[in-house]
Amino acid sequence: MSNQAEILVIDDEVQIRKLLEINLDSNGYKTFFAANAKEGLLAAANYQPDLIILDLGLPDEDGQVVLKRLREWFTNPIIILTVKNSEEEIVTALDSGANDYLTKPFRTQELLARIRTALRNLVQKENEPIIQFGDVSIDFTSRVVKLKAEILKLTVTEYNLLSILVKNEGRVLTHHYLLKEVWGNSYSDQTQYLRVFVAQLRKKIEEDPNRPKFIITESGVGYRFNTS
Repeated sequence: MSNQAEILVIDDEVQIRKLLEINLDSNGYKTFFAANAKEGLLAAANYQPDLIILDLGLPDEDGQVVLKRLREWFTNPIIILTVKNSEEEIVTALDSGANDYLTKPFRTQELLARIRTALRNLVQKENEPIIQFGDVSIDFTSRVVKLKAEILKLTVTEYNLLSILVKNEGRVLTHHYLLKEVWGNSYSDQTQYLRVFVAQLRKKIEEDPNRPKFIITESGVGYRFNTS
């Protein structure tokens, strides 16, 4: 990725495009814009951006369909920015490969923070075998987790869950996604397993498990791992 990250915005609202152009350009991003699904898919293929901001309410095609079509080949982050705020829409988008989901009206600084996190993960992904957050370090090569330099005893399932969360730092991972990745397809609806293991991980890595700093609950949707 170049020093100046390139962002494609697919949104039919002129005011939103203007607002994003001003804020993204002033923060050092190179921006491209598309007003509908057809233009957006073509622009994504032509520009190969580092990140896409996608509206779900496009005039010519459902944004959920556009997201699925993009995810057939586009592997960089996609952030959904839309007025659609139902739990079903959010979960569907995240399960279809969106990295994050913000609803309009939105706070510009929050969007910029989500963009920074997504791009940071893009640069760092798989580059470092050891990741540090707070007093915890994870060596993905040796599968060793330490807390304040002392080896932390985790079960295989706890390690796998923590590993997935950390490697997707900043991204909202749905219950369905986590259950499928850690336990397999037959457990995709067993949310009680997930709650139990998240609680166990919080007791081991959080300073205050009742007020978690790292494993953040996205109510009704899933979990987000946060290090900032």
